[in-house]
Amino acid sequence: MRAASKLKTARGQLDGIIKMIEEDRYCVDISTQILSAIGLLKKANIDVLNSHIRSCVTNAILEGGNEADTKIEEIINIIDRYIK
Repeated sequence: MRAASKLKTARGQLDGIIKMIEEDRYCVDISTQILSAIGLLKKANIDVLNSHIRSCVTNAILEGGNEADTKIEEIINIIDRYIK
């Protein structure tokens, strides 16, 4: 899964950031690395949501019923949180 790979990379970045802080490195360099990790986490989240839409949401729509409405509402709520 692409998301898992991105999350492992982000974990490595976080370990590096912690080390930078412990070594009292330049604050702007630390901030730049934090922003990079945030960007990677956002990309991993998009991968997870993409997979969810293509599998769980699609299946719920094809099966019909209230489950489809629930899945769509979940996605709308996530997108709402994502853009805030």
